[in-house]
Amino acid sequence: MRLPNGFGNVSRLPGNRRKPYRARLTIGYNMDDTGKRHQQFKTIGYYETREEGIIALANYRQNPYELNDPDITFEDIYNKWSKEHFRKISKKNIQGYATAYSICHPLYNMCFTELRRTHMQHIIDSCGKNYPSLKKLKILFSQLYKFAMQNDLCEKDYSKFLDINQYKGRNPNSYERIPFNQEEIAQLWNLKNSDRYSTIVLMLIYSGCRISELLDLKKTNVNLEERWFYIEEAKTDAGVRFVPISEKVYPFFEQWYHLNDCPYLISSVKKQHLLYRNYYDTYWKPLMKSLNMQHRPHDTRHTCVSMMATAGVDDKLIKKIIGHKGQNLTEVVYTHFELQELIDAINRI
Repeated sequence: MRLPNGFGNVSRLPGNRRKPYRARLTIGYNMDDTGKRHQQFKTIGYYETREEGIIALANYRQNPYELNDPDITFEDIYNKWSKEHFRKISKKNIQGYATAYSICHPLYNMCFTELRRTHMQHIIDSCGKNYPSLKKLKILFSQLYKFAMQNDLCEKDYSKFLDINQYKGRNPNSYERIPFNQEEIAQLWNLKNSDRYSTIVLMLIYSGCRISELLDLKKTNVNLEERWFYIEEAKTDAGVRFVPISEKVYPFFEQWYHLNDCPYLISSVKKQHLLYRNYYDTYWKPLMKSLNMQHRPHDTRHTCVSMMATAGVDDKLIKKIIGHKGQNLTEVVYTHFELQELIDAINRI
């Protein structure tokens, strides 16, 4: 049966395919150097029978859906999947998926249909994350493929072939944590009045918190008068904690707090929540390059631990301040005396 002009076409592709019929539309023409016109097509999807392809064409013409765009990227799929999926899951799970997605930045602009096992396995092998993080990453890949296949964007789920078991009990290519030395810290102090965003590094060094914890910190959880802030969500239960504000970096906390009306302590130049990827690419990397330093944000956390240990701070207090899993706390309730003890400890560095 010949389809009407302009309706589209359904053709059978060669080879042994589960869905051999491709439905596509003509979206325009281009002209080669000889003046000959060539059709430009848009694939709607792949189907088991020709009849299914014709029905898909008819449905698409009534309600075109951009997910069928063969050029849709990994980032596009994540955004569309998360818009539907995040409504059904907890805030903690959302944060887990968002963290896993941030690891995948080399894939963001890749056409999803061109994604292969080797691309995703490279992310796994080179990201330096531990097994639980890699497990969440693999689940994310699986969810995105499930979503793509439900919308007939691809036929094969390459996430099934990813290997994370080899990294059980160890970090793949784990980054060596190198604390900032005193000379480097002095260089950062020299910039405190010239670059507001460089003060974030010092705030991290003198608090021991993770970069994600500081960037996600809301002003409602900052008590300037009593000199502490509260981490209400963390990677582990022990990470939910009160963190003392060192007197050395207190002025920076105060400046950021009163800078604008953004609900988050650290804000972008547009007075909005500063996301990790934007901070890392826009501020961290250029700063490290300008100072000729080779550090990652997590090095600030190790710097704080090292400085406190050198200053003779008790190991139990160090664990409380940084939210180490070894503190074995099931509920974080500090008395005024305990908070002051933490403040005194952080002020020793």
